[in-house]
Amino acid sequence: MTASTHAPKGICHVCGESHSLSTMSPFGSVRPGVSELIAEAAPGWAEGRLICRRDLSRFRRLYIERALEKERGVLSDIDREVVASFETGQILSHQPDDDAPTSFGDRAADTVASFGGSWKFIGLFVAVLGGWIVLNVAGASGEVFDPYPFILLNLVLSCVAAIQAPVIMMSQRRQETKDRQRSQNDYQVNLKAELEIRQLHEKLDHQLAQQWQKLVALQQIQIDLLEERLRGR
Repeated sequence: MTASTHAPKGICHVCGESHSLSTMSPFGSVRPGVSELIAEAAPGWAEGRLICRRDLSRFRRLYIERALEKERGVLSDIDREVVASFETGQILSHQPDDDAPTSFGDRAADTVASFGGSWKFIGLFVAVLGGWIVLNVAGASGEVFDPYPFILLNLVLSCVAAIQAPVIMMSQRRQETKDRQRSQNDYQVNLKAELEIRQLHEKLDHQLAQQWQKLVALQQIQIDLLEERLRGR
């Protein structure tokens, strides 16, 4: 017989299944907003009742979803994914995969964009341009392949610019996609952190209110005992 066999168990008020008491939450530990949703779905939810972790996560998700809908109106798919993570326990933060497999065209576009935006390209471009002009000007008395005003050079430069511009745009578009994914990831993490903090504040307020009620009840009992002793004298 294992130790888990003798562990005390309780009945979930929502699903009616038996669970270990260590995995269940009593009525008093559930925040009022969530308790209202539980009472709507399962009448009779009151002091002395228990709820399992799975059902409690489901009602917490529903509570957060309704709160967000009240604040924002219609929820986006990203918002719903964040809300669903409260029920599944899924971790939203992840490291962007910069080493994901890419096509030959994507790799070529990144290489061209990286080289085209470097001082090496500028130096090579200036050297080729200067050499082209020197060859055609210095050899003006002889046979040259592109005499002044360098019509062939203008054609080559136009072709290079026409090809280079869309390639650089393709690389920039891929980078924008990565940046958008990072921004979406940051938004989801920040939204979940905000909701977690809000839940924590509500839970602390609820616990403080309960502790205050218990203290008031104990104080009232002490006053009653003192009054009884005074009357006895």
